[in-house]
Amino acid sequence: MARGTMTWRPEHDAPYWCEENAWHLCVEPPVGPDARVVVISNRSRSVALWHQRAAPSDELPVLWDYHVIVVGADLAVWDLDTRLGFPVAAAEYVTRTFRREAPPRLRPQVRIVAAADYRACFSSDRRHMRDAQGQWQQPPPSWPPIGSGHALDRLLDPDDSGFGPWLDVDALLHATR
Repeated sequence: MARGTMTWRPEHDAPYWCEENAWHLCVEPPVGPDARVVVISNRSRSVALWHQRAAPSDELPVLWDYHVIVVGADLAVWDLDTRLGFPVAAAEYVTRTFRREAPPRLRPQVRIVAAADYRACFSSDRRHMRDAQGQWQQPPPSWPPIGSGHALDRLLDPDDSGFGPWLDVDALLHATR
């Protein structure tokens, strides 16, 4: 499969549910068995990402509280929310998705987790996608919640090292080589 083509789409693709999309992507044959899951966030839980489908244009960022992608062994990024192509080379993804002109409070950090560990340890009861009245903020995926409990909070906690350290986004390119 050529990079940047949309000839293959995973069965599990739910907008706004990147952490669950990534969990399913980890076992898709095109991604590969040595994939890594990359959690993108920061202490303020507000990161700017460009070239996202949720943005009104490529020139405007989306502000996510967090985002989760998968990087295959071939250094291809699998982000179901990007407009850059599917998959896209990690160097291109990092350069075009995370811009240096973002204010410091919107600059991302990354946590890199082996796909097998992510699949084994991740769980979400989806509480984070309900508002104060218990209504869905975005429609839930068609598949059942993953695992039991809610490990997503630990995964995003900057003070919890159970899923590994938080790194500067530039470390993404070095850590995936």
